[in-house]
Amino acid sequence: MKVGLYTVSYGGLWYNGDPLSVEDVILRAKKIGFDGIEICAKRPFGFPLDWDSDKRKSIREFAKSNGIEIIALGAHSNFVRPVLEDRENELLMLSEQIKLARDLGTKILRIFIAWPGITKIDGVGNYAVPRKYAIDGICPGPDASKLQQWTWAKDIIKEGLKIAEKHGICLAIQNHDPFIMHKELTYLDMLDMVKEIDSEHLKCVLDCPLLKYQDENYVAQAVKDVGRLNILTHFGGEFKRDRSGKVVFVPEIGTDTGVYNYPVFLKALRETGYDDYVVYELCHPVLTEQHELAGLEKVDEQVQLAHEYIRNLLKEIY
Repeated sequence: MKVGLYTVSYGGLWYNGDPLSVEDVILRAKKIGFDGIEICAKRPFGFPLDWDSDKRKSIREFAKSNGIEIIALGAHSNFVRPVLEDRENELLMLSEQIKLARDLGTKILRIFIAWPGITKIDGVGNYAVPRKYAIDGICPGPDASKLQQWTWAKDIIKEGLKIAEKHGICLAIQNHDPFIMHKELTYLDMLDMVKEIDSEHLKCVLDCPLLKYQDENYVAQAVKDVGRLNILTHFGGEFKRDRSGKVVFVPEIGTDTGVYNYPVFLKALRETGYDDYVVYELCHPVLTEQHELAGLEKVDEQVQLAHEYIRNLLKEIY
């Protein structure tokens, strides 16, 4: 299994400092020992309007020359908004992201069914504000039933697949909240959508931290249920060295984040025959012990520790 880094970790949302260029992230990934990067499909990285054909070619060649694979392009889509123009805008963005993925030389465009968005307050990313104005945690605007939202999402994904197939791109739905139908087996929204549409160009992205429960049976069953449909996975959190020097997972400072069951998750992945990427993403405010926003140096530290942690775990399991 290969290890990747998601550029969102260096987007300037979660630490005290400016965002890095995608070239800088590639160089960091190479230095630390990652095999590839996933590029965030929005500013300050892969926003389609910002990268013309020359820029796309340059990034593709820069990554290749440094031995870094462009694993996927990561979109932040919301296909369940009730306003017609909003859904049309989402479809247009999806079309442009598919073309960008093609130009960057990747085969995967990761999508969400419903993403409420993010705000930036005092220079720091914030999830709470968009969700405050969401209905059922999903979308702002007039009331809509879950069935309506499901149908809207399915229709857009089907249209997007016509474009994706033309350009040789696979759309991959991530089990990212908020979801529409299921409350307990939340990953089933992703799985149901993929099975209902039934296209070779539509797959799953199952992430352990996004599973509702972390007990062994639940985690193993989720991986088994998704099976060979899974083509990408992410891991997150923070890490430190214990007294013996071993890198261990720790709850994020300032949160009540639990411990994710990566050992069971990865073992279950191995049993399904999964041998693709596990990608690290740092997508929460990075704080010091004094609960102050940390600088870029702590992001670098966490990225390096995350890489060491997952490599060691993969050696034990694989």
